Formats: sequence, C-alpha cells, structure tokens
Amino acid sequence: MTRDSPPGLLVLHAVRVTGFADTPIIARRYGLGVATAEEVLRDAETRGWVEHTAFAGTGGWSLTESGRAENERQLAAELTRVGAADEVRDVYRKFLPLNALLLQACTDWQLRPTAGDRLAVNDHSDPAWDAGVLHELACIDRALTPLADRLGRVLTRFRGYDTRFATALVRARAGESAWVDRTDVDSCHRVWFELHEDLIATLGLDRHQEP
Repeated sequence: MTRDSPPGLLVLHAVRVTGFADTPIIARRYGLGVATAEEVLRDAETRGWVEHTAFAGTGGWSLTESGRAENERQLAAELTRVGAADEVRDVYRKFLPLNALLLQACTDWQLRPTAGDRLAVNDHSDPAWDAGVLHELACIDRALTPLADRLGRVLTRFRGYDTRFATALVRARAGESAWVDRTDVDSCHRVWFELHEDLIATLGLDRHQEP
C-alpha cells in the first residue's frame, strides 16, 4: 500500500528536486496549497534550511547545506518507516543503465558529429538522426514505466515521473524540440533530472560518486 508524505517533507523535497523555484511552483510540485507551502518555507527559512534569492527579476527558493542534510534525514526516516529501502535501491540499480542512455540521447540531440567536427551542433536538419534520438527516448520511456510503478507503490510522492516523461516525449515527437532537453519546460531531460535527484536524495547518495 502506497503512503503519503507530510507537507513539511514535501515542501523541502520540492525545493531539492527543482533546484530553484518560486513558492507557487514548489506548491504545485506535490499538489499543495500555496499558503501551506509558504508557511513551511518561512519556517524552514527561520531554521536555516532554505534561502530566498532574487536576480534579473526572478526570485526563488533553494536549499542550504543544512537544508540538504535535513531533507536527507527526513527522507531516510520516511524510507525506514515504510520499510522500502531495498525496493528503492533495486529500482535505482535498474535506473542507472537507463540514465546513461538518457544522457547519450540528450547529447545526440544537441550534437551531430560531422567528418570535420565531432562536436558540431545538431541543427536538426537531418530527420533520420533526430528520429534515432526520439526512438531511444521512446525505449527509455517504456523501460521507465515499470520502475515508476514500483516507486509509486512505495510512496505517493514518487508518482508522475513516467506520465510527465511520456507527455514531454509526445510533444518532442510532434516537432517541439525544446521538450527533449530544455530546462525551462517540463522536458524529458528535466523530468529525468528530477527523478535522478529524487532517488539519490532518498537513498542518501552522491550524484558525483555514481558508477
């Protein structure tokens, strides 16, 4: 039986997985009310777990180092409470090969090597090349579904990654190239990055020490 997470954990974790976002986006990440998210964020700010910064007309919240530690402490306690550490670790092990494929697909979307330049920018003038990348993303999409199902049966907060990825892929295949790798839309890459961050945070791992 899947279990819900408390709002305090969800708000702090939303800041973690989004990296930097304003209050409405943080609230929307897990379907919370803006007032609830604002209250939790202000309390977390008082505790030194989050900070609000603004630049170039944009403002948002990010975690401090102590906030990252607190987020991971809460996630570890939750995982112990639901008794699902082994299940999430197994999903993570199956995620890693897919992660390598996703990173390569995004690289191939951005670059299309030529005889004279192996780092030539992909100008999307070769339909066959782009179709190959989209095919790889479709394979990843199919492989993600059972993993997302397993995670969603553990904790409600894990739900939605597969549907978000599939939605982004549909838009990319319809010709909206930004939905492959842009970070300012809910692209395949953005969804995947959030899932990756979610898994390593939940398991208390370091992204930079992965195999």
